[in-house]
Amino acid sequence: MLKIRIGDGFLGWGGSIWNKVLSASLVLLILGALAMLAYTLVRPGSGERFTEFYLLGLSGKASDYPALLKVGEEAKVIVGIINREQETATYRVEVKIDGVISSQVGAVTLEPDEKWEEEVGFAPNRLGDKQKVEFLLYKQGQSEIYRQLLLWLDVR
Repeated sequence: MLKIRIGDGFLGWGGSIWNKVLSASLVLLILGALAMLAYTLVRPGSGERFTEFYLLGLSGKASDYPALLKVGEEAKVIVGIINREQETATYRVEVKIDGVISSQVGAVTLEPDEKWEEEVGFAPNRLGDKQKVEFLLYKQGQSEIYRQLLLWLDVR
């Protein structure tokens, strides 16, 4: 009569105690990895939350920014926002030249992964080189700056 013992020869169960421990560990690791993969796939929105905030020249590229202006001359750039917050968010953009507000764009509401781009103008009101132009992004309900971008102007 043929006798079959369960566990003999299956995944290294037959053999030394070390083979049994290593085989059991391998099975547990594989099951754990599969459980983590299933959790990651089932749970939406578990990624990083952030907002993309960027400036483009009027050509639509990250170049050709205004650098030399006359007093009172208006310059324009394209300001862009992409909401990666995984929830609806409302933003406001403030443009300051050497700490003085030059222009504002208010109440831009974006759904998750929605993109917004718009031409924004600003004009310096005094002479001077290396004037700091700040593009400040605020999230609704927050008084502190959420993101900041800088340009430098020479005004003649």
